[in-house]
Amino acid sequence: MKAKKLSLVSSLVITLAAVLVVLSLFFPWWQMIFFAPQYPEGLNIIVYPNKLEGEIDIVNGLNHYIGMENFSEENFPELAYLSYLVIGLAALTLLTAILRKKAVLYGLIGLFIIGGGLGVWDLTRALRKFGTNLSPTAPIKIDPFVPPLLGHNTVANFVTESVLGYGAYFLIAAFILLLIPLWKDRTR
Repeated sequence: MKAKKLSLVSSLVITLAAVLVVLSLFFPWWQMIFFAPQYPEGLNIIVYPNKLEGEIDIVNGLNHYIGMENFSEENFPELAYLSYLVIGLAALTLLTAILRKKAVLYGLIGLFIIGGGLGVWDLTRALRKFGTNLSPTAPIKIDPFVPPLLGHNTVANFVTESVLGYGAYFLIAAFILLLIPLWKDRTR
């Protein structure tokens, strides 16, 4: 028996998911904001899929006192190829919309789950590396710590807030859109 294809509406929903994946490339995915009495407006490290932005030089200058390695694009090699992976994911999403096959959609959802999981693991690994590999010769000695993936943390007189950026929300919305055809076309 030949399986029926996903509906045209489902195909359009999947196409919208592909658009959101592409849009995510132009917005930050994650951000860490450092607040202190001398920086009430906060200092930012803003992570895009292909670059870092924010007051990184100032943050690196301050982190030098606790012996933390500098944040730089060279320390995050995934920034060199992540955009290409996202473009590939958008292309696969669009191909899924064109093929309208439920089995392909299951595979795409699996890729989203694996990719999201790897992204969370990679960022957690990087935060652990930066917070626990403090130089023993640093002028100010503090206990090793792991900056939070999401939420806040206090180190000395700095409070850090870690938040998702619009790009991450676009990816989450794209994933949710991919689930809609599974419910909508569940009898097909």
